[in-house]
Amino acid sequence: MSSLGRLAYTFRSKYRHGLPTAYYRDIVRPRILQTLSITDTDSTVCEIHVLTSSGDWLNLIWTLKSFYHFSRRAYALCIHDDGTLTDESRTELKRHFPDARIISRAEANAVVMADLSEHPLCAELRRTNMLSLKLFDFRHYLQSDRMLLLDSDILFFAAPQELLRRIEDPGYSRNTVNEDVSSTYTVDPQTVKEKLSLELCPRFNSGLGLIHRSSLNLDWIEQFLQLPGIQGHFWRIEQTLFALCSSRHGVELLPDSYRVRLEGDSNGLPCRHYVGSIRHLMYAEGVRNLASSGFLKHVSSS
Repeated sequence: MSSLGRLAYTFRSKYRHGLPTAYYRDIVRPRILQTLSITDTDSTVCEIHVLTSSGDWLNLIWTLKSFYHFSRRAYALCIHDDGTLTDESRTELKRHFPDARIISRAEANAVVMADLSEHPLCAELRRTNMLSLKLFDFRHYLQSDRMLLLDSDILFFAAPQELLRRIEDPGYSRNTVNEDVSSTYTVDPQTVKEKLSLELCPRFNSGLGLIHRSSLNLDWIEQFLQLPGIQGHFWRIEQTLFALCSSRHGVELLPDSYRVRLEGDSNGLPCRHYVGSIRHLMYAEGVRNLASSGFLKHVSSS
């Protein structure tokens, strides 16, 4: 490709969703780094676990700061590095979340693989599928009975009251997550029913929700990994396993206002999950709306 061709490709890639998207992504988004750190967290009620990378860590700061700001909660935080974080990004994460545990991929490889020594199918999945860190590493490092499962492409615009109620209700024993646009699993629900006599929860999305520690049972996961075809899709198996564990444990979806939506806007919603096909809206809509509402000023002075 010629220099002119490379320049044209770079321009198209950067501005393919329009100038406003590029502005809020490249100019406004980094301003979150000027905000105050989050301190005095604890894991008494719940612990947040997130997986991040060199390409997602800045979005993650927006996700976490918007959650902490609107929820007014101080849940402990554990950040898992997928192995691509730079020293600079790790330093920024530690500066903004000084109480957080930041788990390096190298550190986790040794201890988590040892934890899986009696579950060979689990161990093989952990070796070969990066997204499985959300399952096995989150489980290993969880220091609370309840985990807030959170992806770095979610922004909060108000307190997620129903999610918080379920997290903090000591009598609430189910897992609960946002509803996906469809059931995107690596196994057929009918096969699950025939093989395991288990009804697989439809439209389970593993981006946001409450997961009970007891539901992440390695014996169950080892059994699930024997289902025919379950390892056939790299990006869906982690979500499939969370759905299977939750279906056996007990699960219900969060209300409609939390569901993944590819159409419409975030008006009136407590949060929005900006999945891949609408990731550009995280900047053009989400960051824009938060910035316009004074969010950056609030988290710089509160």
